[in-house]
Amino acid sequence: MGHEAWLTAGLIVAMLGVLASGRAATDTVVLAALAVLLVAGVLEPAEAVRGFANTGLVTIALLYVVATGLHETRAVSVLTERMLGRPRSARQAQFRVALPVAGLSAFVNNTPIVAMFLPVLRDLSNRTGIAAAKLFMPLSFAAILGGTCTLIGTSTNLVTQGLLIDHNRGAGDPLPTFGMWTLAKAGLPVAAVGIAYMLLAGNRLLPGRNRDRLKPEVAREYMTAMRVAPGSPIVGKTIESAGLRHLPGLFLSRIDRADTTIIAVGPEEVLHAGDTLNFVGVLDSVLDLQKIKGLVPVTDGADPVGYRPQLKLIEAVVSPGSPLIGRSVRDSGIRTGWGAVVIAVHRHGERVPGKIGDIVLRPGDSLLLESDAGFARRHRDSTYFTLVSELPGAAAPRHERAYVATAILAAMVLAMTFNWADHMVAAGAAAALMVLTRCCSAGQARQGVEWPVLLTIGASFGIAQAMEKTGLAHAIAINVVEWAGAHGPWALVAAAYLLTLLFTTLITNNAAVALMFPIALGVAHAAGLNFLPMAVAITMAASLEFMTPLGYQTNLMVMGPGGYRWWDYMRFGGPLTVLCAVTAIAIIPFMYGPLTTPLDGAVLHPTQIVPGR
Repeated sequence: MGHEAWLTAGLIVAMLGVLASGRAATDTVVLAALAVLLVAGVLEPAEAVRGFANTGLVTIALLYVVATGLHETRAVSVLTERMLGRPRSARQAQFRVALPVAGLSAFVNNTPIVAMFLPVLRDLSNRTGIAAAKLFMPLSFAAILGGTCTLIGTSTNLVTQGLLIDHNRGAGDPLPTFGMWTLAKAGLPVAAVGIAYMLLAGNRLLPGRNRDRLKPEVAREYMTAMRVAPGSPIVGKTIESAGLRHLPGLFLSRIDRADTTIIAVGPEEVLHAGDTLNFVGVLDSVLDLQKIKGLVPVTDGADPVGYRPQLKLIEAVVSPGSPLIGRSVRDSGIRTGWGAVVIAVHRHGERVPGKIGDIVLRPGDSLLLESDAGFARRHRDSTYFTLVSELPGAAAPRHERAYVATAILAAMVLAMTFNWADHMVAAGAAAALMVLTRCCSAGQARQGVEWPVLLTIGASFGIAQAMEKTGLAHAIAINVVEWAGAHGPWALVAAAYLLTLLFTTLITNNAAVALMFPIALGVAHAAGLNFLPMAVAITMAASLEFMTPLGYQTNLMVMGPGGYRWWDYMRFGGPLTVLCAVTAIAIIPFMYGPLTTPLDGAVLHPTQIVPGR
C-alpha cells in the first residue's frame, strides 16, 4: 500500500476511536475526517462531496418529510394503536414492535418503515413512560433483520441481484441469481435468533434514558383544562382506554360535568361530551394532551383564536413589573389585544386552583399560550414578559388529514415494493404531497429533517471512496482471503462474510457489497467454489452489522430520537452482530448446496487460491 492508503487507514482508526469515546458528535467527527482526506489530497473536491448527491441520501431526507406528515396528522398512531396497545413493560413494548416491524420489513424497504415508526414510538414513550432508548434501537434492528428475508427487503439485496445479472450478461457460464425467497432460508433463522436476543437482553443492555425529558419531580407543573368535544372518539370511553391515565408526570385532578364535579377520578370513569378535565402535570405531558383527538383546551370561555394546527405554542414568563400582574387571565387582554389564548399556567411551588380564566396573574407565572408563529418574535422584548420562547411543533395535530397522509404512505410503499418508480422519485412525490395536501407545513417539513444524520451519511460515502481509491479496501481483502484459503472452503465463506462485515462497519452496506462482489467471485472461481453461498454470505453480512450507527442508515436515523451514544451500539449491537454472524456462517453452507463445484473435472486445493484471479 502507498502512503495515502496508510494515511486513510490511520485516519479511520482515529475516527472510530473518537466516536467510541462519545466526546464529539458523530457528524462533526466524520466531516472532520473527510476534511482531512480532502486537504491531504487523497480525495478531489468532487469525490469528497459526491456522497451528498447520492440518491439514497436524498431518499432518506425525503422520507423524514413523509414521517413529519404522518406525525403532524397522527396518521400512524391510528394505524398502530391496536397493534402496540398499552404495553406495561419495556420488554412487552419491544415484542410488540419487533415482530410486526420485521414482518413488514421483509416486503417494504427498511428506511420508510423506520421513518414511519419514529413518531409512533416517540409518542408511545411519552404516553407509557418507557424510556425511548429501550425502543428505537430495537426498531432499527428488527427492520434490518426482516430485510434479510426476501429479495425486496432491503436495497442491499437488490444490489447483489443487480451485480449477478450484470455479470451474467457477458458470461458463458452464468451465475445463479436470487429469487424472491432465496435469502429466506438463511434470513428467517437469523431473524428469529436476533429477535430472541433483543427480547432477552434489551432491558439489561440498552440504556434507560429518555431524550430531553425531565424527571417529574424536578420539572415545572402546569395547570390546564381540556374539554371533551361533542362527537369526540373518546366519548363513552373510560379514562384508562382513552389513554389519559398513563401520561408520565400528569395528574387528573377533577372532572367538571354540568352541575357536578368529580374529585376522586378513577380509571374506569366514563367520559361524556362536554366534560372538562382539569390536569396538573409537566410541560411535555401537557403538550401531549393537545395531540389527543377530541380534546380542546379550555381558556377563558371564548372561541379559539384560529385553526389550531397553524398556531404555535409559546411559553411566556410574567415579568416583575408587568401590567398583567393583578389581572385575571380573562381580563388581561391577552386574547383581544395580542391574539393569543392562555391554555396552561405554572406557578412555582403552588398548584393553581380554579378555572384558567379566573386565575389572577402574579410575577414569575409561566403561561403556555396559543398564537400565530410571529408572537414570540413580536413580544420577545416586551416589558410584560421576562422570557418568551416558541415551542417546536404545531399547537395541535391535523387530525382531519390523517386519512390523506395514510393514503400517501400506502401509495409510496406500493410504488417502492413493486418498483413502479425509483425509490427517490416515490419518496419525493410522497414528501411533496404531504406539503401540498397540508398534512404538514413547509416549515414543519424542514424542521422534521435530521440534518446531522444526512451529513454523517454523505461524509461516509466520501470516506468509502478514499478506501477504494487508495487500494486500502482491496489490500485488506487480499490479506484476509489469503489467510482463510489455507483452512478450506468453509473458512473462505466465513472470511467473505467477516470481511464484508468489516467493510460495512467502515463504509455503507451497499458499497461493501459492491466492493466484495468481484473479490468473492474471483476467490470462488479460483477455488472451485459454488458462488451462491458466497453471494448470500456477503449480502447478509452487509446488512447484519449492529455495532456502529454507520453500519446501516436506519441506525443513524434512530440515533438522535433515541439519544444514543456510540458505545450504546457496541454494547447492545456487538453481541447481536456476533450472534448473527455465527448463525449465518453455520447455516449458509448447508442451505445453499455443496460448497465445491467441479471446474474442468477437478477441485483446486485451498492453498492454490490466488485472490481476485
